Formats: sequence, C-alpha cells, structure tokens
Amino acid sequence: MGSMILVSDEFAVLTPEKVVVSFPVASLGSRIGAHLLDLFCVAALYALVLNLVQIFLGFLAPELAQAIGTLVATFGIFAYFIVLEGIWQGQTIGKRAANIRVVMTDGTPVTLLAAFYRNLVRPGDFFPFLYMAGFVSIFTNPRAQRLGDLVAGTMVIRSVRPTTHFAAAPHRYGVHPFEPNIPGLERMTIEEYFALKRLCDRFPDLPRQTQEDSVRKIWLPFAAKHGVKPVPDVHPVYLMEAVIMKYSRQHKLV
Repeated sequence: MGSMILVSDEFAVLTPEKVVVSFPVASLGSRIGAHLLDLFCVAALYALVLNLVQIFLGFLAPELAQAIGTLVATFGIFAYFIVLEGIWQGQTIGKRAANIRVVMTDGTPVTLLAAFYRNLVRPGDFFPFLYMAGFVSIFTNPRAQRLGDLVAGTMVIRSVRPTTHFAAAPHRYGVHPFEPNIPGLERMTIEEYFALKRLCDRFPDLPRQTQEDSVRKIWLPFAAKHGVKPVPDVHPVYLMEAVIMKYSRQHKLV
C-alpha cells in the first residue's frame, strides 16, 4: 500500500508507481445531508414493501407476512446501504444527490465486501455514544473516516464530474474496440499491468489535473517502451483499457 499525505481538504495517495493521486474528501455537512436523505428513502421503502406484503399476503398468510415484515424491518437498512454502495459505484441515493461516493483508501472503487464491512457497524449510528465516537473519528484522522470506514478500509470523497465520461474497471468486460491498436505486449510485466489497472480503476474519480499528470507520468513512458502509438481523437485512457484487457486475456487473469 502506498504512503498517505494529508493536503488541506484533499487526501493524497502516493501510489506504488511514485505518483501522487489526490482525492477531495467529502465534507461533514454533505455526509450528514446524504445520510438524512438515505434514511428518508429507507423509511419510504419500508412503507412500500410492508404495504405490498400486507396487500398480497396479509389475508392469505398472515404469519408469513409478519415474518417478512420482521426481516425487512431488521435487515432492510443494511441491504439498502450494502447493495447500493457495492454495485452503484460507491453511492446511495443520498450520496448521489450530495455528489459524494465511497471508495477504497487507495482510491480504487469500493468492493461489495468492503461495502458489507463498512455497514456492519451501521447500528452504531443510532446510539448516541457510538455516533459521537464516529464524529470524533471523522475529525481526528486524515481520511475523515467514520468507524465503518476504518473497519472496511474505505473513505468518502467528493465525486468529481469529469468533462469526459470514463467507465471504471474496463478489464472486467469483453474485448475492447481498440485492442487492434495494441501490439503484442511481449515485454509487458505483471507490475506494469497492475499499475495501469489501478490507474484505470481510479481514473473516473480523479480531478482533471491529476488525470493529466497520471497519463504523463505512467502511461506515456509505458506507451513509448512498448510501442503503443496514439490514436487521433482518442483519449489515452481507452488505450490503457485495451492494454489491460489484452494482457489479462493473454495471461488468463480474467
């Protein structure tokens, strides 16, 4: 894991490739606002689900309806945060409205397992002592992590709105349309693969200046070394994606 540096309201990560990647830390106000909206959404979903259960099962199977209602009331809030954060790029409805998201502390997208762990301590938000402990934690560590973030190795950042839209983790999907532009990669190393993969994973959430610095310091030397030529009117990140996908298939990494 890289070294960490606190820079005003940004958290900077020194990657293994010796490139500083900065992430704008979400403000406390935006997190509170997002949480309140999420609680409203959870309450609305509770009411909707419980009403539907009563409509369809209340008369036919009241015991089953009661059991489902108990499960929803007990585990619904966990499911809401875990599922949305895990599959919706680290965002819930509240976080999307507040323009913030959950990421891993190295800046890569949050995993479903990390979303599960960070929300295991969600009940603590409803106990005054633990809630205050979470506030203290946010104010006393450089990544502004609450207790769940410390458990899961996550943090909450402001979601950057890039002028160009990029998709995270392209190596997970099919054949990239720019693979014909990529040479054989016979001399590419596994270390270079992970460096480009980490950059592509982080890229959508990086500030524009950090995106440009990362392309200059990581991609351009790689492209020169391996003979990857630029494509007119195509952003380098798409060629990075193509390299990742081609190499991962060659070496059975996907």
